[in-house]
Amino acid sequence: MSGVVVIGAGQAGASLVAKLRSEGYEGPITLIGEEPVPPYQRPPLSKKYLLGEMALERLYLRPESYYAETGIDLRLGLRVTGIDRAAREVVMGEARLSYEHLVLTTGSRPRHLPAAIGGDLGGVHVVRTLADVDAMAPGFRPGARVLIVGGGYIGLEAAAVAASRGMQVVLVEMAPRILQRVAAKETSDYFRALHGRHGVDIREGVGLERLLGDDQVSGARLSDGTELAVDMVIVGVGIVPDTALAEAAGLAIDNGIAVDAQGRTSDPAIWAAGDCASFPHGEGRLRLESVPNAIDMADCVAGNILGRGVDYVPKPWFWSDQYDVKLQITGLSTGYDRIVTRDGGAAVSFWYYRGDQLLAVDAMNDPRAYMVGKRLIDAGKSADPAVVADAGADLKVLLG
Repeated sequence: MSGVVVIGAGQAGASLVAKLRSEGYEGPITLIGEEPVPPYQRPPLSKKYLLGEMALERLYLRPESYYAETGIDLRLGLRVTGIDRAAREVVMGEARLSYEHLVLTTGSRPRHLPAAIGGDLGGVHVVRTLADVDAMAPGFRPGARVLIVGGGYIGLEAAAVAASRGMQVVLVEMAPRILQRVAAKETSDYFRALHGRHGVDIREGVGLERLLGDDQVSGARLSDGTELAVDMVIVGVGIVPDTALAEAAGLAIDNGIAVDAQGRTSDPAIWAAGDCASFPHGEGRLRLESVPNAIDMADCVAGNILGRGVDYVPKPWFWSDQYDVKLQITGLSTGYDRIVTRDGGAAVSFWYYRGDQLLAVDAMNDPRAYMVGKRLIDAGKSADPAVVADAGADLKVLLG
């Protein structure tokens, strides 16, 4: 068949095939996904969809009919078992599919708890796919006791939904504070207080020793010796890039599938984009786990398959919804040495600096701070800390 074959029907894969078609690519396009449903949005899964506020069809990135109408061969419920680079073929059991360009948009997989500590008991869930969320949905009932393992954004979002449902929520984080790996102490303090106001019992510096129960989880023993009775467990201890196919095919791996500045792997006929791919950034490599990165990188790779020869320049931004708070993050905070706080009461933002250079902004219910910070960071400019700290000052003066 040849043409472009894309493995992974998530946000990056769906964005890439749509971009190819909209930009005039007329050859065969095949999009292969392991799940039995068309490409869908992941962020609403654990929020509006889980709460019953969003129908399944509204999760779909495009109507199912779109793929046939645009001549995209969408193959669902299929697992790719190998890549034959010499023959330029994708292997699916006994079937083979040839390619001119192959794109890996395999995304990431959640870390699971080891079976040795009860990770395989019934009632223990991760939050990644539609099937994951459908499996846990019946357990979200008022009064049910849920243990959330992990105080990153996935764990905190799950805690917010559970508390909103009237569940009894305990969240444990092994590190000294929630969000330690991704945010400043100020942001951790903000969200700890927010969850506390909604009745979530957050325990920091405490790990999970093991889960208790025969076939179904019924309790948990924590590292401080505490035992809890629980009805369900949600594990939010991070994700890892899905590199199994790439590794088996002998492609270079470096914190994900290593690609060059334009998205090519170590095999020039194979590309990668999204959560699974790491790309050159500064003196090293960077891998971003976000919807915006999946879309932007996929669009860049699509253009390069069409011969544009454009380097991928990330403009990182992220978001998280918890209760009535919308957190918007722009930039990368790595290497910051001070935080400037802008406290407008209902709207709060924390600005990350290294010396005089603005690196990132965490904005809680403060879209103006986020917008101004993003424009400055994308342009490589900084912001006067005195203006930032003055909640009465108009941030737009920073753009002048």
